[in-house]
Amino acid sequence: MIDATELELTPQDFTNIAQSMEEEIGHVIVGQREVVHGILICVLAGGHVLLEGVPGLGKTMLIRTLSEVLDVQFSRIQFTPDLMPADITGSNIIAEDHLTGGRHFQFQPGPIFANLVLADEINRATPKTQSALLEAMQERQVTVARTRHHLQEPFFVMATQNPIEMEGTYPLPEAQVDRFLFKLTIGYPSQEELVDIVSRTTARELPHARKVATGETVLRMITLARDLPIARPVVDYVARLVMATHPGSEYGGEANQYVRFGSSPRGAQSIVTAAKIHAMLQGRYNVAFEDVRFVALPALRHRIILNFEAEAEGITPDSIVRDILRNVPEHAR
Repeated sequence: MIDATELELTPQDFTNIAQSMEEEIGHVIVGQREVVHGILICVLAGGHVLLEGVPGLGKTMLIRTLSEVLDVQFSRIQFTPDLMPADITGSNIIAEDHLTGGRHFQFQPGPIFANLVLADEINRATPKTQSALLEAMQERQVTVARTRHHLQEPFFVMATQNPIEMEGTYPLPEAQVDRFLFKLTIGYPSQEELVDIVSRTTARELPHARKVATGETVLRMITLARDLPIARPVVDYVARLVMATHPGSEYGGEANQYVRFGSSPRGAQSIVTAAKIHAMLQGRYNVAFEDVRFVALPALRHRIILNFEAEAEGITPDSIVRDILRNVPEHAR
């Protein structure tokens, strides 16, 4: 395990540590390379990730494995309809001073006070409870009884949701979805991967990942990645991609017909930040157009709101983003 307090991280150190993290996760999680790569980008970008997939595909196991790779505090919150905001953030309780006999209010932290928080089946909680995460995800703090309690860095929220079971669920509000850096979808494994999964999980000893980095290491890596240079033409390309998600854009294509609302500026910020991480994971220390194209889909798919015509014709946000990537040129005309 590498402790950043003992060395000054270089770009090569960043690449080596990140690749080691990806390899350790691969010792436990079969396949899902793109999903693992996407989660790693989110962690090293200091962002949050929303995982969507049907039950049984290993979403929770994937996040638990990440907590094994990182030497950070892990917390799991099972979202249910009866969960209250105080069950997440914590609340003030009456405490008694055994010396004086006096009583006073004392803040009891909730499970949100961890470095890596798994919000399992987040769409099962009511909007009131879901909103308890808004301040924590954006400001890295929790306000209880007008008192601000800061969360310890690094802080990541990994949320999961089931896309096929709608009974007893509450769709996430757009303001909260927008706070996730990536939305990743987990698909079914292939036949070969399924055989490997069964072999690994039905043996006497289950596979485990070793710890690779500390929380301090991750913070150093986040800072190092943000210092990576990005050329103005690449930033302009990102801006054109995001603008193309809005109806009426020159390069909109399908978006002009099927989109009600396009991406917010957070979409552009997410693409640039994630593209820097992807470049460094490839061992390159400048952001290229290919890095932008790689991260555009997971960064934009949850920031596009379709109209009724799109839903009637089976158009998805993914197809809109892919159409935009085909239409938008790398250089302005």
